Amino acid sequence: MKYGIQMYSLRDMTGKDLESALRAVSEMGYRTVEFAGFFGHSAEDVRDMLLKYNLVCVGTHSGLGDLLNDFDNTVKYHKTIGNTKYIIPGHDLSTKEKLDTFIAQCNEIAPRLREHGIELGYHNHSHEFYEQAEGYYIHKELEERCDVFFELDTYWAYVAKLDPVATLERLGSRVKMVHLKDGTPEGHGYSLGQGGAPVAAVREKAIEMGLDIVVESEGCDPTGKEEVERCIDYLRVLDPEL
Repeated sequence: MKYGIQMYSLRDMTGKDLESALRAVSEMGYRTVEFAGFFGHSAEDVRDMLLKYNLVCVGTHSGLGDLLNDFDNTVKYHKTIGNTKYIIPGHDLSTKEKLDTFIAQCNEIAPRLREHGIELGYHNHSHEFYEQAEGYYIHKELEERCDVFFELDTYWAYVAKLDPVATLERLGSRVKMVHLKDGTPEGHGYSLGQGGAPVAAVREKAIEMGLDIVVESEGCDPTGKEEVERCIDYLRVLDPEL
């Protein structure tokens, strides 16, 4: 099994030295990466770093605004680095008006992206599963009305008091990627195996469903590098062939 890493996990490194961060995760044994920003690097530079360290871009966390403001150059950048999954990492959907606008924008952009071989996705936190002040549930609205796939952050689903495995089963083919994370029920993140989330069960279900698995660890405790190394050490316990 090839495991990916969300580069936000190493945010104490990436803004200063993206190449060193990519080299570090490659040496640990991660084989795919999901970017959370490019920090001024050209697409050609990012592509060359990936090739140098035998990594593949499995997705990016990128804002909808980039597509709205400069669709052509944004698409060109992502195609150059080999990205086929453009994932919106969250959006202000706190009113029905904002939600309706967002859904309309996604429904207009998603088919245009697919013409270039790129899929549009959405990554959840916990609040999308709670009832909003105007009586709607963000995730339910996205499921029913929005032309996006889901990258299910299984830890935030757990914080929302959902069963992540059951949620994966319910969403089925709408899910194409998972964030494999751990932490407390109250929302404090830890390295894999150090919290209360059902990490092993989520991993098994994701493999069964053929999903890309992206590790994310939010604590930078004491550094992002050390935190994500603990994560892959835990995965080696579950997956001795890693």
